[in-house]
Amino acid sequence: MAVHSVSDVNRYLKDLLAGEPLLQGISVRGEISNFKQYPSGHCYFTLKDTNSALKCVMFRSRAQYLRFLPQNGMQVVAGGSIAVYERDGVYQLYVDSLLPEGTGDLALAFEQLKEKLAAEGLFDPARKQPLPAFPKKIGVVTSSAGAVLRDIYRVSKRRWPGIQLVLYPVQVQGEGAAEQIARGIDFFAEEYAVDVIIAGRGGGSMEDLWAFNEEPVVRAIAACPVPLISAVGHETDFTLADFAADVRAATPSQAAELAVPDRSEVMRQVENLTGQMTRQVQRELALRRQRLEGLLNSRVMRDPQSMLVERRQRLDFLLAGLQRTAKAELQGKQHKLGLILNRLAAINPAAVLGRGYGMVTKQDKLVSSIQTVEIDDELQLTFTDGRVQAKVLAKIGKGDG
Repeated sequence: MAVHSVSDVNRYLKDLLAGEPLLQGISVRGEISNFKQYPSGHCYFTLKDTNSALKCVMFRSRAQYLRFLPQNGMQVVAGGSIAVYERDGVYQLYVDSLLPEGTGDLALAFEQLKEKLAAEGLFDPARKQPLPAFPKKIGVVTSSAGAVLRDIYRVSKRRWPGIQLVLYPVQVQGEGAAEQIARGIDFFAEEYAVDVIIAGRGGGSMEDLWAFNEEPVVRAIAACPVPLISAVGHETDFTLADFAADVRAATPSQAAELAVPDRSEVMRQVENLTGQMTRQVQRELALRRQRLEGLLNSRVMRDPQSMLVERRQRLDFLLAGLQRTAKAELQGKQHKLGLILNRLAAINPAAVLGRGYGMVTKQDKLVSSIQTVEIDDELQLTFTDGRVQAKVLAKIGKGDG
C-alpha cells in the first residue's frame, strides 16, 4: 500500500471536487453565522441549517458589489463553487453572489441604509429649510439628455419667464452616477451660488433610481446649505434622497412648480391686495369725512361765541368762590393771630413792670431767690421808668419775721 503526504491527499481532493460539475456554479440556501469582513474587503462566514454547516468565503472582488450588508441570522442564497482549501484540508464555498431570501438585495440595502442614516438624524424634519418665495437663480442637477431638463425648463419659464436655470449635467444611473450627483450638489453649495437646487431624474426601476439611494448623494443633500428639492422618478417612487431633501417633489415638473412662483398667480394676489388696500383707504376716508362733518356741525363750530360766554360766566363763578374762600381764610388767620398777640402781651415783662412790679438783677442776671445774693452785693432794680442801684444790707427769709 502506497503512503501519501497530507498535501497529496488535499490536492487530490481539490482536483476531485474541481472536476465535479455539480459543485461548480452551485446555489446554497442557509442562515448566515459568524460573519466577518476584514479590512482587506474579504468576507468570511458560515451557512447553516438545522443539521449542518458550510464554511464560506467571499473575496473583495465580489463583495464590493454587494448592495446590502450581510448580518448574522439572515437567510440568504449563496452562489459559487465548492473547493478544498489545501492548507487546512477543508472544503468551503467560494461565493460569487449573495442574495437575501424573501426580499431583493436592493430593497434590503434600501432599508438598512435608511435605518442607519435616520439614526444619525439626516432625515430629521428640524433640518429642513423653507424654499425662498422669489428665487432668481435655480441650480439643476440632472442629465443633460432626456425629458427631465426640458420639463423643468418649460414649467419654470412658463411660470416666471425671468428665472435663470443653471445645469450641472450628471449621469443619473450606473457606475459613478452617485459620485457625479454628489459633486453637482456640492458645486452649487460651495462654488456657484443659487437660491434653490433641483436634483432628480425621470422614472424607472429601483435599479435605475439607485444612484439617489446611495450614501454619498444622501449625505451631500443633508449637508447642503441651499434649499434642495428632490425630483426622482414618478409619484409612487421613493428614494433616500427624498427623505434627506428639504422638499420632495413627485415629478420634475412639480419640482419646478414648487421652486418657481407663478407670475399670473402673483399678479392676481397683487391685484387682490391692491383692491383690499383701495377699499380700506376708501372706508378710512369715508369714516374720517363723517367725523369731520360731525365736527363741523357741532355747536362749538356753529356758535363758538356762545361757548366762550358760558366759559367766561363759569370762570366768574369760580373767581368769586375763590375770593370768598380766601377772605374767610384770611379772617380766620387774623383771629388766631389776635389771640396769640393777647397771650404774648399777657406774659410781656414790660406789662408786668407797668403794674408796679420791678425786676432785680445781679451782674445782668435775674435774681429770683435770696439764696443767690449775699450781704453787700450790689443789685439793680429795674422799673418801667428806669433803674435803681442798691446794696444788700440784710437778708430776711419768710420765716425770719
